[in-house]
Parts: sequence; structure tokens; C-alpha cells
Amino acid sequence: MDGRFAEVARKTKETDIAISFKIDGSGVGNIETGNGFFDHMLEGFTRHGLFDLNVKAKGDLNVDCHHTVEDTGIVLGQAIAKALGDKKGIKRYGSIILPMDETLVMCAVDLCGRPYFVMDGEFTSPMVGDFDTQMVREFFYAISYSAGMNLHLRILTGLNDHHKIEALFKAFAKALDEATTIDPRITDVLSTKGAL
Repeated sequence: MDGRFAEVARKTKETDIAISFKIDGSGVGNIETGNGFFDHMLEGFTRHGLFDLNVKAKGDLNVDCHHTVEDTGIVLGQAIAKALGDKKGIKRYGSIILPMDETLVMCAVDLCGRPYFVMDGEFTSPMVGDFDTQMVREFFYAISYSAGMNLHLRILTGLNDHHKIEALFKAFAKALDEATTIDPRITDVLSTKGAL
């Protein structure tokens, strides 16, 4: 289990991001993106997925948070894929319907190696704190494609945008935790193809 760990770094003219990710963690991490709300969301993801996550991200926040959030999603997705390795023994699928106060969201994950992203849900505010609400979709899209996972997110009910976004991050954590869980009955990979 100690082997399910990855470190990934990515540097461009817009961002400089380094992430370490441990699947079988204890829900602790050190998150520094320069965006307070985004840090809060990644801390929730870490805690509720029981992952260990360290993120050091420097981006052009003087422009806006777009590049920092999107590129963090790319690097986190790469780290998830790298930490999973050959995916032998994992449940592959994970899903949850998660409540947070007046908000109810659904998340479903398939670690199939094929990227596909669907999100159904809207926000009424352009910003929550220093975070552009349009970046929720961009962040999860980036994870889906760089990790090679099917990721479906849906906001079923909700009024408060902070609650909606936080519930989505927590739901993703719980669904990913389930999908990455080792099942002793699965001796290779959970696919009739023999590969994921």
C-alpha cells in the first residue's frame, strides 16, 4: 500500500506547480496555491478522501485564478494516475450522493483509463471569496482528462454557492476513495479487457 504515491511537477510561463499525492493516507496535507478558497476546497478533498496531499502552486494570480486552478487540476490528475499504477485490485468505480446543509450533490467516478467529464449544475455568483466559480468546471475537467477517468458531477439541489462547490469537492473525494480501494477479490484489473 505504501507504493500508491506519486510526485508530479509542472512549470510553464503561467504556473509552477508541485504536487505529492498518497492514496492510502490519513487525510492530512499542506496546500498553498495563493487562493484562499481553493486551498480550503483542496483541504476538504484531502480530509474527506483520507488522502495525503501536498500542493505548492505559484501562478499568475495578478491576472486571475484560471491558470493556477486549471493547472493544479492537470497536475493532480497526473499524480492520481501515477499513484494508481497498473490499477490491479482496485474497485474502479465509486459514487456518492452527498449532503451539505441545503445542498445535495452526486459524484460518480470510473477509473477506466478513458477521460470523459460531465457536469450538471450552475452557480448564481461569479465569485466565492477570491475564487471564480467558472473554475469549478475547469478544475474537474482537467483532473478527468489528465487522470484518464470518467467523472460525473451533478448538483441536485442547493442555494449557497460555497456549499455547492464544497460539496462537489467532498463528493469527488469520497467517490475517488471508493474507486481506489483495494478489493481482495479482484486479483488483476476489473475489466473483461484485462487492462484499464
